[in-house]
Amino acid sequence: MLSGPYREKGMRRFSAGIIIFIILLIPSYAAGIERADMVLVVKSESTLYLIKNRKILKRYKVSLGANPKGHKQKEGDKRTPEGTYILDYKKIDSTFYKAIHISYPNRDDMKRARKAGVNPGGCIMIHGQKNGCGSGANSGRMNWTDGCIAVSNSDMDEIWGSVAAGTPIKILP
Repeated sequence: MLSGPYREKGMRRFSAGIIIFIILLIPSYAAGIERADMVLVVKSESTLYLIKNRKILKRYKVSLGANPKGHKQKEGDKRTPEGTYILDYKKIDSTFYKAIHISYPNRDDMKRARKAGVNPGGCIMIHGQKNGCGSGANSGRMNWTDGCIAVSNSDMDEIWGSVAAGTPIKILP
């Protein structure tokens, strides 16, 4: 058993570890939102739904690509894709306030782009506002992204805490 300053140092490390663990859990618990097993985006409603066991947990207003009608066809068309994808990883060091990557393009998207002779694009995310540009209280009022799904920073905190990597996302027209 450790004694004196060694024991005290070990307890401080243990306490710091517990505090960090609790802080990582706070976003979803503080928001009172369960872990979603699916994300649904309905572009015509400018709405993102967190879903668990086919029940809506929470809904959020979103901003989409600046050219929101129709499925993303190629890089630079400013459209948000439509279809079923996976939220495959989280990116804390984004140029936007937190970002969750969407697995666009899928095989069908790549096949369609190859047939059309175009680059399908990529790097489609759910994200907060551009860093340094405020919290995004106006999300859902104007479509401004290059094809991503943008929410306010406070909404992004809730979504971030409620969605794990590997969660499916369905994006409807």
